[in-house]
Amino acid sequence: MTVWHLVLLAAIAVLGIKLLGYAVPPRLFDSPRPRRTLELLTVSLLAGLVAVQTLGGADGIALDARIPAVAVAAGLFAVRAPFIVAVAAAAATAALLRALAGLA
Repeated sequence: MTVWHLVLLAAIAVLGIKLLGYAVPPRLFDSPRPRRTLELLTVSLLAGLVAVQTLGGADGIALDARIPAVAVAAGLFAVRAPFIVAVAAAAATAALLRALAGLA
């Protein structure tokens, strides 16, 4: 079995799990507690993804230009800047810090 077979099997499994979600009756989420739990679950999964992508390195936690770049983007989002402005500023921050580190 090759890696591509495993990728295809994983894609089929994920699709099956997603389709099972449509079989859950909506009345299970009508009360406030399950609804709030689902809302918080989405936010926590996104926060975990951002943390792993920002701090993740080959051997553990990596402290590099991604951390200030995410901080710049978060600051711009806090003042309600447009998404493209925050992304461009974060990219410019990371590029500048990496260029300065390359000069040292």
